[in-house]
Amino acid sequence: MEARERILAVIHHERPDRIPCDFWGTPEVVEGLKRHLGVEEDVELWKSLGIDKIINLTPSVIWVPVSRFYVGPPLPEDQDIWGVRYQRTTYLNGKATYWEVKERPLAHLNTVEAVQASYTFPKVDWFDFSTLAEECKRYQGYAIQCGYMSPFYTYTTIRGLEQAYIDLVENPEYVHFVLGKIVDFLYALHEKLFEAGQGYIDIAEVTDDLGTQRGLVMSIKMIEEFLVPHYRRLIGLTKSFGIKVFHHDDGAIRDVIPLLVDLGIEVLNPVQWRLPGMDPRGLKEDFGRSLCFHGGVDNQETLPFGSPEEVEKEVCFLLETLASDGTGFIVAPCHNIQPLTPVENIIALYQAVHHYGCL
Repeated sequence: MEARERILAVIHHERPDRIPCDFWGTPEVVEGLKRHLGVEEDVELWKSLGIDKIINLTPSVIWVPVSRFYVGPPLPEDQDIWGVRYQRTTYLNGKATYWEVKERPLAHLNTVEAVQASYTFPKVDWFDFSTLAEECKRYQGYAIQCGYMSPFYTYTTIRGLEQAYIDLVENPEYVHFVLGKIVDFLYALHEKLFEAGQGYIDIAEVTDDLGTQRGLVMSIKMIEEFLVPHYRRLIGLTKSFGIKVFHHDDGAIRDVIPLLVDLGIEVLNPVQWRLPGMDPRGLKEDFGRSLCFHGGVDNQETLPFGSPEEVEKEVCFLLETLASDGTGFIVAPCHNIQPLTPVENIIALYQAVHHYGCL
C-alpha cells in the first residue's frame, strides 16, 4: 500500500498492510534529521524513515510568517492577519526559536462597539489559492491535510488567554460576537480553500485546545454554549467536501470526547495517555469504532528523556491498545518533536512501527 492508502484505510477502520505512522517536529529537528541521514528534501526524509507523512499544506491563518497564499495588504514580518504581533524567542541555549505573542489587538477593546469601531477582521480576498491543486499533485501517494479552523484558540490569541476565560463569564455577548466574526471568516476562507483543492484534500482540522494536564479548561456547558454551534458549522462544511475531520486537542479531554464524536470528528490527536482519563485501552474500547487515533508517543517524557528501548516499548504498548483491532491508529509523537530529543529515539520510533506494526 502507498502512504495515502494506509492513512485513509485506518481512518475508515479498514485493516492496512501495517499500521501507518506520521511525523511532527520543529524545523530544527527536521533539519537535524536530514543532516544525520544525509538527505536534502523533506520527502527524502520521510522515505528514509518509512514515514507515511500526512503532508500539511494548510495556509497560515494565525501565527507568522504569513501564508504563501496571502495576497492582502502588506504586513510587517512580525504580524499575522489578525493583527497579532510576535517576537522571536529562543530556547535550549539558542538552538531553537519560537514566535511568542507580544501584542494582541483586542486586549483593550472591551465592548462590541469598540471592536466594531476600531478593529478590522481579515478578509477572504486576502488569499489566492489558485496554485493549491498543483501543489497537492506534487505529493502523489501521500495524504494531504489542508485546513485549520480553531475558533476559541483564535479568540484567545487576539484577545489574551486569561481575559478570554474571564469574558466567558463576565462578557458573554462579546464572546458570541467575536467568535461569530472569527468563524464567518474561517468558514468562507475554507469554502474557497476546499473548492480550490479540487478533491485532492483528504484531511482538515476543526480543532481547539480544550484540555489541561488535569482536565478541561472550561465546563461542558460552556463548550456547548460558545463552541458547539461553530464546530457543527465548520465540521459540516468540511464533510460536505468529502474531507476527513481531524481534531487536535491537548490534555486530559476524556469528558468532552463523546460530544466531539457526536459532532462528527473522525481523527483524534494527540492522545496524551499518561493523563487522567486518557488510558488507551479505555479510549479504544469506548470510541474505537468511531475514531481513528493519531499520536500517542509521549513527547514530554519518553521521546526527549527516555532510551531507544523505552521508545520501542511505548510504541508496542500503543499498537497493542490503540490498534488492538489492527486499525484506527496512526502512530506519531504527541506534538512537535523538540530539538532536545535524541536522534536515536526518533529513529527508534519509526523502526518500532515497521517491526511491530505489520499485520
